[in-house]
Amino acid sequence: MSIERDLRGYGRARPDIIWPNGARVAVSLVVNFEEGAELAVEQGDAETERYGEVASTSPPGIRDLVQEQVFDYGMRAGLWRFLDAFAGAGIRATFMMCGRAVERVPDLARTVTEAGHEPAVHGWRWLPHALYDNAEAERGDIARTRDVIARATGVTPAGFMSRGSQSAWTRDILVELGFSYDSNALDDDLPYWSRSPRGTMLVLPYGFDTNDMKFFHPNGFVQPEDFSTYVGAALATLVEEAERGQSSMLSVGFHLRICGRPARFRAVKAILAELKRLESRIWIATRADIAAHFRGVAR
Repeated sequence: MSIERDLRGYGRARPDIIWPNGARVAVSLVVNFEEGAELAVEQGDAETERYGEVASTSPPGIRDLVQEQVFDYGMRAGLWRFLDAFAGAGIRATFMMCGRAVERVPDLARTVTEAGHEPAVHGWRWLPHALYDNAEAERGDIARTRDVIARATGVTPAGFMSRGSQSAWTRDILVELGFSYDSNALDDDLPYWSRSPRGTMLVLPYGFDTNDMKFFHPNGFVQPEDFSTYVGAALATLVEEAERGQSSMLSVGFHLRICGRPARFRAVKAILAELKRLESRIWIATRADIAAHFRGVAR
């Protein structure tokens, strides 16, 4: 199937959304739980994932222990910093979980949901779903990931987001499998409905700018204050717009191996402090909760 681009969206006639606590700005904190699902010769892949703290120096076919350990740090140390900080702040987040990662450390995945956080499907492996060349294989891996997460955590995921681009069939597959929302979207500040002959899917947009992956970009964040100040600016803009009657949603993305590191974790602490300062003017919620509320007030 072909996917038609929508350059208009809501336009000026944006939905008048009041979130459950009376705020007009919803904030979703997302943590990627994908370490152990990346490309690795150790897993039988032809090459090693090259996007990381440093680029892999191993040629295809040669195992790269350094890159593996960069990822391993996220599960071994970063995860606990995030869980402790969220517990201290009384905040629930959405954890985007790769099926292969959950398969390797099911007890850690269960610890996440026992702490009250939402699990969502992040693909079987940490790979773009645009790489699937047929819908059957993709459907099988999405269902497999959902089921592995459900068995490990006791919670069946309601949401989906893959690394990178979807395939031409992904959203229809999500409709068929009964998912509540899809987050493979970077094109709006509010949820919206995506309709096709296969059915309707609620889309919760994400953001790559308010995301700690920019610490790995040559022209991105360097100091922890770069990230926290940027997120603070986004919040300030949306709160100002809310005062003029405009509703919105902001996503802030974290990775266990990126902001789980001690220096960069200062950004997490600063962001949580700013959210606390603004708590009367924003609604901090999991993506499942945002989707449920939007479904109830906007069709």
